[in-house]
Amino acid sequence: MATTLSGKERVRLGFLKAGQIILVLFLVTSVLLTVFLGSRMIHAGWTNFWHRYLAGTLILLLIEAIFFWIGIIMVYCTSVQLGIRERVIGILVGWMPVIHLIALIHIIVVAGKECRTEWKKDKLNVSRAAYKCCNTRYPILMVHGVFFRDFEYLNYWGRVPGELEKNGARIFYGNHQSAAAVPDSAAELAARIKQIVQETGCEKVNVIAHSKGGLDTRFAISCLDAAPYIASLTTINTPHRGCEFADFLMSKAGEGLKAKVAAAYNAGAHRLGDPNPDFIAAVTDLTSSRVYQLNQMMANFDFKANGIYTQSVGSRLKHMTSGRFPLNMSFHVVKHFDGPNDGLVGYHSFGFGEKVQFLEAPGNRGISHADMIDLNREDIPGFDIREFYVGLVAELKSRGL
Repeated sequence: MATTLSGKERVRLGFLKAGQIILVLFLVTSVLLTVFLGSRMIHAGWTNFWHRYLAGTLILLLIEAIFFWIGIIMVYCTSVQLGIRERVIGILVGWMPVIHLIALIHIIVVAGKECRTEWKKDKLNVSRAAYKCCNTRYPILMVHGVFFRDFEYLNYWGRVPGELEKNGARIFYGNHQSAAAVPDSAAELAARIKQIVQETGCEKVNVIAHSKGGLDTRFAISCLDAAPYIASLTTINTPHRGCEFADFLMSKAGEGLKAKVAAAYNAGAHRLGDPNPDFIAAVTDLTSSRVYQLNQMMANFDFKANGIYTQSVGSRLKHMTSGRFPLNMSFHVVKHFDGPNDGLVGYHSFGFGEKVQFLEAPGNRGISHADMIDLNREDIPGFDIREFYVGLVAELKSRGL
């Protein structure tokens, strides 16, 4: 049977489905066992029941316990959609009558839905495999934002690159430092772009850049010499006009505190591979006052006249509880300074380029800064982050890019 799932993913989903089935069997048999033992106890009386059925009851309870632990371990070890909070609650209420059944039913439902979602998505990818809808003329360069790196085994973009590759995309990464001033990050990206073009002969790249990565790439194109090698620039939740709350934080934080935080971050980032991390420079270049200066420096470059297609995407949280930690905690602070926001960047700061999209999920669930890079690998009701990027790249292909 045709599939786009990797062997590892097929094994994971197989174990997840098996664990879910075992938990369903446990749930059904435990209810039936409770009814049966209860009826026997009523019929025989408390004392006679234990004399007659003690050994059999203990054996049945042991079998049930084995079923439960096998199932729950399989689900806990393989589910992506079962969050930390749900796992902890499941453990805490495990010995609370009735409540533990409610928690177990929720776990079963989440595991089943995850399997169905992944199999449905695989079926979709198989049906369009021949079209290679993401096989653009020029490869995709994905540029991360601030305070992250392009790790081999922990992808900044979550499940998105894999989904794009299943549909024919060629993916590269910026591989620049996690924290640096915009001009410094831009210089790294310009060098990386030239390296990709030289090594592959692709002539140009389509850049998809998240958060500060959008500013870094704009600077590389506008002020350095990366423009001839860029076919398109798509920015995702980039603060093109800065973040006013960052101005407030930088003005109110004491120099001593900033120095301590910067020293701790820079030391950690250096150990992870950044040659010259600069926490203060990175944060400063996200303030609205500094981004205004950067925009003045980039103002004379005309993307359209240089044959570079540009577009931007933004999103927002609807309220504090509509996203995951920690961006849900910063929502109200950012809202005070920047208005409607994604937990970090205000609505007014997203817009850039020939096409601007503003995304909202139906219902009460918002779409955060982190959701836009699939950081939590979460399936958001009414918004398929992987399919959004497939559509975005497919459109680039339709433009001949």
